[in-house]
Amino acid sequence: MHVLQPPGWAPAKGYANGVVASGRIVFVAGQVGWNAQQRFEAHDFVGQARQALLNIVAVLAEAGARPGHIARMTWYVTDKHEYLASLKALGAVYREVIGAHYPAMSAVAVAGLVEEGARLEIEATAVIPAPGSGET
Repeated sequence: MHVLQPPGWAPAKGYANGVVASGRIVFVAGQVGWNAQQRFEAHDFVGQARQALLNIVAVLAEAGARPGHIARMTWYVTDKHEYLASLKALGAVYREVIGAHYPAMSAVAVAGLVEEGARLEIEATAVIPAPGSGET
């Protein structure tokens, strides 16, 4: 996977403007912050974000992928102000679960989510490098 950084652009903070990758593609459906039994243990934004990220990691593992293979994430948040106010704590949770890997990302404020009680939903696309590509 190669991060795209156009010349003269200020570096993106916490995400990449784009990435190039080749290999097997894994599409992870939008994950909300509930556990494997579809129950919310956390009701705060950061707690739900942590669980949603853990859910993404679990789905990736089913394909033999890991967080470093994520090429793109889209975050859907129900409260833009809560998201912005939580950035520091959110960054810590992100690094705890995903590590220091920053794929192309978008964040979208939405009026609501289908799952009652969900404060955010995150979807991801990962690319598992082709064998022999030299990438891990």
